Formats: sequence, C-alpha cells, structure tokens
Amino acid sequence: MSVQCEVAGQPASAVSMNFFERYLTVWVALCIVAGVLLGQIFPAGVQTIGALEIAKVNLPVGLLIWVMIIPMLLKIDFSAWNQVKGHVRGFGVTLFINWAVKPFSMALLAWVFIRHWFAPYLPAGQLDSYVAGLILLAAAPCTAMVFVWSRLTGGDPYFTLSQVALNDLIMVFAFAPLVALLLGVSSIAVPWATLLASVVLYIVVPVAIAQIWRKSLLRRGQASFDKLMQRIQPWSVSALLLTLVLLFAFQGNAIVEQPLVIALLAIPILIQVFFNSALAYWLNKVVGEKHAIACPSALIGASNFFELAVAAAISLFGFKSGAALATVVGVLIEVPVMLLIVGIVNRTQGWYEGR
Repeated sequence: MSVQCEVAGQPASAVSMNFFERYLTVWVALCIVAGVLLGQIFPAGVQTIGALEIAKVNLPVGLLIWVMIIPMLLKIDFSAWNQVKGHVRGFGVTLFINWAVKPFSMALLAWVFIRHWFAPYLPAGQLDSYVAGLILLAAAPCTAMVFVWSRLTGGDPYFTLSQVALNDLIMVFAFAPLVALLLGVSSIAVPWATLLASVVLYIVVPVAIAQIWRKSLLRRGQASFDKLMQRIQPWSVSALLLTLVLLFAFQGNAIVEQPLVIALLAIPILIQVFFNSALAYWLNKVVGEKHAIACPSALIGASNFFELAVAAAISLFGFKSGAALATVVGVLIEVPVMLLIVGIVNRTQGWYEGR
C-alpha cells in the first residue's frame, strides 16, 4: 500500500511520493512490532508515559497529534471559510453514515459475530461486555486523527475541519441517548471530562496555534510561509508513526495475553470500517460531490473517537472488562486500517471522477 500527500494545495494525485512515503506500509509494520516489544521490554517506562493523562486523554499522544495536524491547519485561511457552503451534500452523507448507519451496523455485526459465530471461542461471561464495547466504539465518530487521513488523500481542509466540529457538537447531545438505546439501558454516564478535554486539546488549541503561526509567517511574506511548509511536511507522518509505537506499547500486554480474543473482536470492526467508508465514498459520488470531499467524508465515516469510547467503557464496565478490551482493539487497528483506506481512495480517484 502507498499513500499520496497534498503539498501546497495541490491534489494528492499531482504530487510524487518520496522514499519514506512510498514505503509507509513497511514503516507502519515495523512500528507495530517496535511498540509491542517496547511494552514488553520496558513495561515500567511505558506505564509511566501512559499515566501522563488528563481526563483519560494521554498527553504525549495528544502532543503528537498536534504535530500531525498543525501542518494541515496552517493551510486553512478562515477568510475563505464560506466555500464549505457548496458541500452541503457531503455533510449530509457524512452525518447519515456517522449517526444513522454506523452505530446500528456495528450493533448488528456484534450480535452476529460475538453472540453467535464467535461465542464458542470467547469467554462466555464477557459476551455482553464485548458487544457493549463495540457499540461504544461505533457511536463516537473520529475527531483529530481524521485531519491526518484527509491530508494524505488531498482532502478539502475546510470541509474536514467543519465536519469534525459538527460531529463534536452532535456528539455532546447524541452520544448518550444513542448508546443507551443500543445497549438497552436507562442511562449512560458520559465521560464529559474526556469529551470536553479532547475537543479542547485536539481542535480548539491546535486551530488557535496554527492560525496565530500562519498570520505571523504571512506577515514575513509568502516565501517565508512556503519555506516553512516544505520544512515541516515530514512532521505529520513521523508523528503518526511514533503515535503508533506508543499505542501498541501501551496495549502490548493485551496483545500477548489475549491474541485470539483481539483477533476475533477485530473482525466486526474491520467489516464495519470497510462497509461505512465504501458506502460514504459511493454516496458522495452519487450525489455529485468532488473527490476532495468524498475522501474525508469516507474517512470520517470509518474511523472512531477511541479516547471517548475507551473512557466510556471503563466508566461503565470497569478497566478489566470486555468492553474496555473491545474499545482498545479499535485503538490498535485504527492507524493501519485507516492507512489502507487512504490507499484505496487515492488509487480509485480515476474511477470516482469517471476517468
């Protein structure tokens, strides 16, 4: 798999990849192995890093996400914000997938796979908990990481930021009742601290930093701005790979101790990711949206806000529960699978545009 990046506003297909980007799949595989080994060789150090968090949001990972998304946010000129008005259909498709399809399709997949097909191979006492964890994962649409996936496909940055902000707003009101409906419980204890901290850390702060930095650079001239953009271009992918190392280091013990359970839980998540991304991608084509809108729409529809899902699972079912483990599986496969989706939408641009 290979991915193509947007540089200086050019579409992804117009930019040639360097050696590092061309073999990104190899680096991802190496980072996964390195993360698991790191968690086994230096467990105390990894636990110390993992404990650096605010409201269940890990600060080192948060800082790395800043490094990933700020280069993209620097390109956003808020004076051109009105251009998103022309992509109402793209917003409609994404909202339909995120809130009308994704949680319910995951509930169906969890019922089929966990309660029936895989039930003989899973701990009987954890089946309900696994299903709950998968539903919690699907009910929380992605926020910050989607900036990275969008950039790698040449996605429209204004649409991406607007859609993420809209999802965050809807999540405040819809997450609890939707999860309560699907889990059949009377009330859900929403981890408000995690939700609000994530919005502030992943959206508000990096957007503010990027806009202040952008204005400062442009005061020195366009040449200064372009020079910096070229210099920081490798930041996003490098931070992405380091994040992958940390995530697998944090969960290395779960992988080693319960490989079969993790593999079985990953299957409905993978099916759901591919189904939702393909449906969003196709629907955007049907309604006439351009490829730069369809890409982030498909990626937002497929990925998850795993910090919120993990925090909700722990608060509802406990740290050692099957629900917590199921949401962690979402964390583990998020980056490799989303990079695969990125490669697919890049390769199918010709089909999408009718060439």
